[in-house]
Amino acid sequence: MKRLILMRHAKTEPWGEGVDDFARALTERGKEDAKRMAEELVGMGWSPERILVSTARRARETCSEVAKVVEGEKVRPMESLYLSGVRGLVDAVAQNDGAGTLMVIGHNPGLHDFSMEILREGGSLDHQDARRVVEKFPTSCCALFEADENGAFVPVHFRLAGVLRAKDYREADASS
Repeated sequence: MKRLILMRHAKTEPWGEGVDDFARALTERGKEDAKRMAEELVGMGWSPERILVSTARRARETCSEVAKVVEGEKVRPMESLYLSGVRGLVDAVAQNDGAGTLMVIGHNPGLHDFSMEILREGGSLDHQDARRVVEKFPTSCCALFEADENGAFVPVHFRLAGVLRAKDYREADASS
C-alpha cells in the first residue's frame, strides 16, 4: 500500500507590504501545530519515509518541527514546490514515488488544488473528510491519501483516507 500526505505549512507571521513572503517565519502556535500534526500522524501509523519540502522558510520550519517527531525520514528540499501548482506537485510526487509513505509540505492554493484533484479522480473513504477538504485547506492541514497498488503515482489510484486539522486538536484540548 502506498500513502501520500499533503501538508500545508503551519501558521506564519502576517504577510504585508515590505515583508518578504519567501522569508516569513512560523509563529509559536505554528510550531506547536506542526509538531502536534506529526505526533498525530505517527500515532496513526502514517510516519513518512520521505518528505518533500518547499524551500520557503515557513515550509522548512514546519518540516523541522515534523522531523523532531518523525524518525528516519529523508528530507528533500525542492525550490519548485514554492507556490507550485497542481502540475508541479504531480511531477514532484511522481519523481519521488519510491517511498511507501511520502509527505509533501508546501503552500496553498497548490496543495488544496492538488488534494481536490486526487479526491475528484480517486474518491474518498469518508464523505465527511471529503467535505472538509473541499471546504478549506488551512495551515497545518494534512490530507491523507492511500493507494492499494504499489506502482507509480497515479492520482486515480489514491483515495482520501483522512484529514487532520490543527484547529480541531486545539479545540479538543481546550474542552478537555
